[in-house]
Amino acid sequence: MPHTFQFLLMPGFSMMGLMSAIEPLRVANRFSRERYRWRLLSADGGAVQSSNGMSLNVDTALELPAASDSLFVVAGFEPLATVDHRLTQWLHRAERVCAILGGIDTGSFVLAEAGLFGAQRLTLHWEAIEAFQERYPCLTVTQELFEIDGKRITSAGGTASLDLMLTLIGREHGEALALEVSEQFVLGRIRSRQDHQRMQIASRYDVHNKKLVQVIGEMQRRSEQPLSSQALAELIKVTPRQLERLFRQHLNETPSSFYLALRLDKARQLLRQTDMTVLEVGVACGFESSSYFSRCYRVRFATCPSQDRHEYTQLQSEGAPL
Repeated sequence: MPHTFQFLLMPGFSMMGLMSAIEPLRVANRFSRERYRWRLLSADGGAVQSSNGMSLNVDTALELPAASDSLFVVAGFEPLATVDHRLTQWLHRAERVCAILGGIDTGSFVLAEAGLFGAQRLTLHWEAIEAFQERYPCLTVTQELFEIDGKRITSAGGTASLDLMLTLIGREHGEALALEVSEQFVLGRIRSRQDHQRMQIASRYDVHNKKLVQVIGEMQRRSEQPLSSQALAELIKVTPRQLERLFRQHLNETPSSFYLALRLDKARQLLRQTDMTVLEVGVACGFESSSYFSRCYRVRFATCPSQDRHEYTQLQSEGAPL
């Protein structure tokens, strides 16, 4: 029997994440008998608009999968906007019967809101990880491209869905078929789940000094309770003066200005992707004073936190692709 994948589309879902999951299945069927089928679902059976503004018709409304089916929730911006009791109850019923329950892009938000993660590892798009961890602090989140942990399979979305499906095809029908499918997409290699979603620090900032890479990593991990330049210097075993020189030489910034920018970027993600108050966001990003947080935010983004959130929400409500 062909393996059927059902994709539940949430409003604002990631088209790239969905198509990167379906296309490998289509190509696999070209090289052998029909091994895969797929169906699209929506909460009401109607068409669903994706984050790029395009709408897709679906095959059916909420319908319980067969025991051998895999069900993936595909989301994008505002994954919880339309989650209600009816949907969460249906997901619980589906989880009891289907072989796999997973999420693509920010689909993990929907499953977590329904209480369908326990000790399993999960992943989602890197841009939403901070917001996810704030909302579900007890769950185990990684920055891998995808996670396969028992009956829970999650993908970061985008082209990570392609790597996930190639891995599943290889597990079910052999590595040779997976490689044959990957060549159709002109892939240099099939990435493993351990490949990180974002460029490593050295590539992202075009820096190759080991101590500088190390201290940037520490800054990223310690945004809620930021360290002083003295403490950061001690962590990488240099003097504060040497730390200043490293940042000036390689990034043309001071450690403090770079650190502040990292925290403000995180704050913008939280403002746009959570319902945390401005004060809560400021505290989560290491700002003890709300007025200081607002001043710094305005300098970096030319708008205050509340206005930025309002404008972003308004764009979404108007259906503008983001």
